[in-house]
Parts: sequence; C-alpha cells; structure tokens
Amino acid sequence: MSPKVEQYISEAIKSFDTISEERKNVLKKISAYVQQKVNEKQTAELIYICTHNSRRSHFGQIWAKVAATYYGFADVETYSGGTDATAFNPNAIRAIETIGFSVTNEEGKPNAVYSVQFGDSKTIIKCFSKKYDDKANPKQGFCAVMTCTEADGACPYIDGVAARISTPYNDPKAFDGTPQQDAMYLERSKQIATECLYVFSQIKKS
Repeated sequence: MSPKVEQYISEAIKSFDTISEERKNVLKKISAYVQQKVNEKQTAELIYICTHNSRRSHFGQIWAKVAATYYGFADVETYSGGTDATAFNPNAIRAIETIGFSVTNEEGKPNAVYSVQFGDSKTIIKCFSKKYDDKANPKQGFCAVMTCTEADGACPYIDGVAARISTPYNDPKAFDGTPQQDAMYLERSKQIATECLYVFSQIKKS
C-alpha cells in the first residue's frame, strides 16, 4: 500500500468516534455479512449502489476493497452499480488521485474502464459505470450497500441478494461547478473511507 494512502487510512481510523452509534449499528450489518463469509471460508461480495454509479458507489467500491486489504481479508471482492449507467465522474477520479491512488484509463471512451491502484500492482480495482445487475457484478449471495436514498427507492427488489443495507450519503454532485466542489468530493470520500474501515475493523479472522 502506498505510504500516502496508508497515512490517509491512519487519519481516517482516528475518526471512528465521529460515527454515531446509530450509524455504527447499520454499518455492523455489513460487518456481519462479511463475518459470516469469513467464517464459512467463502468470498464476501459487496456491491455499492447509487443512482448513476458515478460518485458515491465508486467511492464505496474502492474504499471497501482498500479496507479489506488493510485489515487482511483477501477473500473480499467489491463492485459498484447504479439504476442507470453514466460514467465514473471526473471530479470523483480527481479526489481519489489527490488522496494518493493511481488511476489509469487507456480506452479514451466516455464510460471507460478505469484501473485504480493503491500500492501493490497486483491489486487493481476496475471501475466503470454500469447498472447494478450488469454481467460484471455477482448474481447470488452478495451484499448490496445502498449509498443513496434515490437508488434505495428505485431498487425495490434486487435478485440474488443475501443482505441489503442502506447507508445513504449526501451527493457531492450538488457542489459541481462551485468553489466548494473539490473539497466536498474529498469530504465525501473521507466519510465513506472512514465507514468502510470501521466495517472491516469489526470483523475477526476465522
């Protein structure tokens, strides 16, 4: 893991006490899903879902994988999806690059596949915008983490889900084109990073 990302993680962990008890109880439901998979020696699969699979869901996919790696859980795969497909938002990409991630895109298409790395070249997170039921996402036994209330309402039923947990976040899109834009994307990433790290801090090795 790159030193810059590791330092960011250390600072985020210090923020666990800023998470309300009510929110922690919701996050522990994600921990319980992963814990069960760990106990059963199966791969835990987490899909982070928001409306356009452009910002919050990508932050969730990335930070959940980083958190799993940081706490030593190798059998965790993370994904993202939306009720519609758009593109991985450039402001979200800029935020994670600022934090210390390496992001590459060799396709040059509007909705390209981005390779996101946080240190070890073997650990690459593939990010692109897609519907939650896209063929790239798992079909059975996964945990759906709903990152916005709109997506939660627009997806009344998700086939194959083992657990569905709602953890809505405010959309940084509201600040696009304003002087607060970059700061709000970084703030949302930090919140999601902190909560993903908390989730994996609650899981015990089998």
